[in-house]
Amino acid sequence: MNPMSHIKLCGFADEADANRLGQIKALTENNIPYLEIRGVDGTNIANLSREAALQFKSELDVAGIKIWSIGSPAGKTQISGDFEQDIAQFKHLLDMAEIFEAKRIRLFSFYGTNGEDTYFDEVCRRLNIFCDLCDERSVIPCHENEKGIYGENAPRCLAIHKAVPRLKAVFDPANFVQCGQDVMEAWEMLAPYVEYCHIKDAAPDGHIVPPGDGIGALREYLPLYAAQGGVVLTLEPHLAQFVGLKALEGDQNRSEVGGLNFENNRAAFDHAVMKLREILNA
Repeated sequence: MNPMSHIKLCGFADEADANRLGQIKALTENNIPYLEIRGVDGTNIANLSREAALQFKSELDVAGIKIWSIGSPAGKTQISGDFEQDIAQFKHLLDMAEIFEAKRIRLFSFYGTNGEDTYFDEVCRRLNIFCDLCDERSVIPCHENEKGIYGENAPRCLAIHKAVPRLKAVFDPANFVQCGQDVMEAWEMLAPYVEYCHIKDAAPDGHIVPPGDGIGALREYLPLYAAQGGVVLTLEPHLAQFVGLKALEGDQNRSEVGGLNFENNRAAFDHAVMKLREILNA
């Protein structure tokens, strides 16, 4: 029996289509039951109105698609910035989680720290406040490793999780590759904290490539993720430019996207789904 047969797929469907109905179509036609919601009709989830959220939720319900996680930008702000604004935004994101019946929200550990230990206490203070707000809504906070934030590499992520034990991990292999972090070393350090994984791969030079074509060790760690009870993988392939990509990455932390030529964003998304399923079914 395939040890990964129980794995279910999720997707950042805004990479397939900015339009919400196009996102539903991309997920349905690829037989993907979950959405990690980030962009809706070109609007980031952090700025989505309650009315637009309720409309999209009703359409997702009809299609039988559930929201696995809120793909929030929380913590993708400067450590020197006004944290009260971050808190206000996070409360809105948790309102979105309530509307979409999402039990998870991904977040980050702030830009502008340069990995300096002097920022560690402040990073943890802010993350603990996010966790307090999540506790009030029964939502699981999940920290994603990301280039340029404090939690860029595995040792710093581990320090965060030990200091903020309520915080779970979103494991993103391509982001580790782009930071020069060995992916399997990262997995061994962070596996106990991993709530779910993002599927994105990168070549040794950091360029994004289709799942399994880089050095993101997907074939090595995904069976381990499944063996420890992991269930959901979110496709975040970044194989084509899409609405909102530039806003997701700082000017000095931008990914080199692609390497293959696709007819459109949907074709790039479909290719990533196919490549991941090849790994899962091998």
